[in-house]
Amino acid sequence: MHTCPPPKNEFKKRFAEYPDVKGNFGHTLLEQTKADDGSLAEALKGYFESAHLDARDKFHADIGIDLHPDAVGDEPVVAYPVSLPRTTRRGLFGEVMAGLLTETYKYVGKHDWSVPIFLFRHHEDAFQYLFSLARNPERTRQTIGRLGSDFIGLALDEDLNVTRIISGEAKWRQTLTEGVVETLMLGDWVAKDKSKKKSKENRERSGKGVWYFVNNEPKVPSGARQLQRLLQEHDPDGHDATILSLQSILVAKNPVPIPKTDLVVVVGNGGKTREERECLLPFKKAPAEYTAGNDLQIVEVIMASGEELIDTIYASLWKEDANA
Repeated sequence: MHTCPPPKNEFKKRFAEYPDVKGNFGHTLLEQTKADDGSLAEALKGYFESAHLDARDKFHADIGIDLHPDAVGDEPVVAYPVSLPRTTRRGLFGEVMAGLLTETYKYVGKHDWSVPIFLFRHHEDAFQYLFSLARNPERTRQTIGRLGSDFIGLALDEDLNVTRIISGEAKWRQTLTEGVVETLMLGDWVAKDKSKKKSKENRERSGKGVWYFVNNEPKVPSGARQLQRLLQEHDPDGHDATILSLQSILVAKNPVPIPKTDLVVVVGNGGKTREERECLLPFKKAPAEYTAGNDLQIVEVIMASGEELIDTIYASLWKEDANA
């Protein structure tokens, strides 16, 4: 289970928050005001370990890596998640950040969100990569992402029944500029007429960006089933009401309707010419490209030296000293 609370005080101390809510649309801009001196990475270490623990235990057992303290050697040669490619770790960072932000800040609707467990064990290509790497250290390659929503959380009543679902897309980009974000949200440029050479006059967005995936996600995403199964495995007694209410929501025929909040989190370093409080995504009203019709929350996170922070966090996981 994911049991580590987010380091709210440390995070809020280093990020200025600019929230906007208009009806069922919310936008939050977070700007890092202080570069990390090591304390932010140290504060985030426990949260990231908690987020990755289920996948770590599952992958290491299936790969055949012994994590017992008496195992031969100081540490395994291959380990999740540190042995994954650098680009993959950046994607994981964005997904963990989605959970941290959702548990730290108030979004549209002011719901109290819970993240009982992260779904990283369902990252099949990460498992395949590490399984091969443990047997042949030279078999490095890039991986593809986990299928389905990047993030899922629940709103629970006092009896732990599910009252609302939040899910969506979380993306890291090294430098956030207008062009980078436009490509992220709307897809790459493609030729309008494929028989002609692609040019500025003969191009259009593919439409296969973040908005496409958010708009086409089922009302109850498949990650809800994965979450239910993990709760059954890890805490069937403590979350019995959550498991049962998810079952009523997940039946294919005549499911119990459940309201949903769509979440889009974009994280990265600011561009060189970026002005303070400048937003790259709509903040006054929901964008025309969003058509799903649920509550929508956008979060833009502008970091200072985000690459170094990610590397420091992932290098520190399951080490006694995060600064080692």
